[in-house]
Amino acid sequence: MRPAGLRPPPGFATFRASMTQHIAVTVNGETRDMAAGDTVAALLRAIGLDSRKVAVERNEEIVPRSTYDSVALAPGDRLEIVHFIGGG
Repeated sequence: MRPAGLRPPPGFATFRASMTQHIAVTVNGETRDMAAGDTVAALLRAIGLDSRKVAVERNEEIVPRSTYDSVALAPGDRLEIVHFIGGG
């Protein structure tokens, strides 16, 4: 805890944000940098995919769609993402 009246110096938030650890994961055969603690849902947002229209496999196991927000990525994870395209 910080004593009352003490504040972080200007720019501290920016400095702290720059210290965020990154991890490398492989997505469909390509290495991608993600922030440590990011989830499958965060990865899908970063790629620009709709989580309702994809299937995700992480380290050769299907990730249930209902857990995308809670499954944290780990260094070295290998993900395969398949998205569905409608048509006739």
